Amino acid sequence: MKWQGREGSSNVEDRRGKRVKQVGAGIGLGTIILLLFAVLTGGDPQPILEQVQQQQQHQQHQQHQQPTSKEEDVLAQFVSVVLKDTETIWTKIFREQLGHEYQQPKLVLYSGHVSSACGNASSATGPFYCPGDYKLYIDLSFYQELQTRFKAPGDFAMAYIVAHEVGHHVQNLLGITTQVQSQQRRMSKKDANALSVRLELQADFFAGVWAHYEDKYLGALEQGDLEEALTAASAVGDDHIQKQAQGYVVPDAFTHGTSKQRMTWFYKGLKSGKMDDGDTFTPREL
Repeated sequence: MKWQGREGSSNVEDRRGKRVKQVGAGIGLGTIILLLFAVLTGGDPQPILEQVQQQQQHQQHQQHQQPTSKEEDVLAQFVSVVLKDTETIWTKIFREQLGHEYQQPKLVLYSGHVSSACGNASSATGPFYCPGDYKLYIDLSFYQELQTRFKAPGDFAMAYIVAHEVGHHVQNLLGITTQVQSQQRRMSKKDANALSVRLELQADFFAGVWAHYEDKYLGALEQGDLEEALTAASAVGDDHIQKQAQGYVVPDAFTHGTSKQRMTWFYKGLKSGKMDDGDTFTPREL
């Protein structure tokens, strides 16, 4: 993918390497003396206690920044460029195909653990989108996991992952996410999982729509990019992950779709470029 030297997004929140630093949590001798003096002289110790509490809260939430590697910084710039491209393309799609304005999401880069409106998560969760705060969350170590665990190397494999999460943002803006979650609350786990699969496959379709215009409008695709994206889509299929992890497949536990389904719907979006072709909820067979 042609991305070097291109503009990145201003909607990136970089929390990489941040760690909470616990300092000054106790009450010092000087504070104790002030409290005793206030009590013995008939004064009110409450203002002193409140001041101590405020200082403790501030100190306990102090953060310091751990250094990041040069390789990770390059990857951070790459995903920023990809996010910028999604902003450009989805703004155009929303205006031309829907007659609406596109609301840009935020992308949070983090290391290890992160807190979101959807709760706390770790890098083991993998990249995710939180509809509660309109943010994408990515630990860039997932790129190494794509290459090693999933055997899906290449920069466009990671671009597909970003585009898929942006696809969930598109669903959120269109009200699809809310509708699905509402239906799932009234379903069995098996049926809720099946509906989740359809939601995920539509996000793959939207990722394909983005790739369609990434090539048509920005000319950023290079030879081999689409193969990288399809390889990544196949690698994160439920059947592939389950077989890799436990040696067998449990279809009723699928939540994202099979490798074939994920590749198929991404490719449909890539060839079509039209949002109307991405109804994954109507077909009986996916």
